[in-house]
Amino acid sequence: MSHRNARLTVYARRLLVQRVLAGRPVAHVAAEMGISRPTAYKWIRRWRAEGEAGLHDRPSRAHTIPHRTPAEVEAEVCRLRTSRKLGPARIGPILGLAASTVHRILTRHGLHRLAWLDRPTGQPIRRYERDQPGELVHVDVKKLGRIPTGGGWRIHGRDQRSHDRSRTIGFDYIHSAIDDYSRLAYSEVLPDEKATTCAAFLRRAAAHFAGLGITRIQRVLTDNALAYRRGTAWRQALAELGATAKHTRPYRPQTNGKAERFNRTLLDEWAYARPYASNDERTIALPDFLHTYNHHRGHTALGGHPPITRVNNAAGQYS
Repeated sequence: MSHRNARLTVYARRLLVQRVLAGRPVAHVAAEMGISRPTAYKWIRRWRAEGEAGLHDRPSRAHTIPHRTPAEVEAEVCRLRTSRKLGPARIGPILGLAASTVHRILTRHGLHRLAWLDRPTGQPIRRYERDQPGELVHVDVKKLGRIPTGGGWRIHGRDQRSHDRSRTIGFDYIHSAIDDYSRLAYSEVLPDEKATTCAAFLRRAAAHFAGLGITRIQRVLTDNALAYRRGTAWRQALAELGATAKHTRPYRPQTNGKAERFNRTLLDEWAYARPYASNDERTIALPDFLHTYNHHRGHTALGGHPPITRVNNAAGQYS
């Protein structure tokens, strides 16, 4: 690939060939373009041998590598990695290879990080990202135990908590919507996950996204809960927004991975970030977390920028 100070880009190489074909001496053309004669002759030879394709950059890798590990051995390395989750230090003795060789093979096939593999199947996780905001929105629900007045076991310790089952205070349902492209998130604490509740949440989430510049939601991805599969109110909300429904494969939460990962962040940086003295105190802290997440917190998938930077003409982008 041409570096930024290169004398010859593809356009300049084409110009070199045109001048030589016009009858100019190669040495004169080379001097005009500030390159050596051997370089000029090299590109003329490539053009005569390969035509237009010869003027483009190509990798410096050798055409043949006589000492490369045979393909069948590489296939066995990949099989042991995906089926048994073994590392280079264990695969090497099994196949009679150096651990460094096994690591290079795994890197070549994108298998050198276990975090990049689906743990049940051992297959590489297919990561995807839509091309524009609103093209796909992930929706999910996270159930959290409510906090009793005065604080729960995180304040008083596990030994001090009440074991009286009649005093249980139930659960909160954290409904979240995450835009696939920008990672903008919207969450609410709601009392249940019924179809009518989910439908009302979707309408409010769409209105929130519209205020940030995402004026249309095209598809909504959810799990296979009955409220999303068969809920009449949910289908009506989708129809009002002009969106289509998409569901995850059964027993494959990775399909809705952006929502699953957001739920982890939600727990670490909001729900369990500090001890709360009451359930209301935790609920009140949610909007501040969302503002920080959307406007200020760097996202690794976005090059360290907050999600709001990916939305065009977003209101309050740098507030």
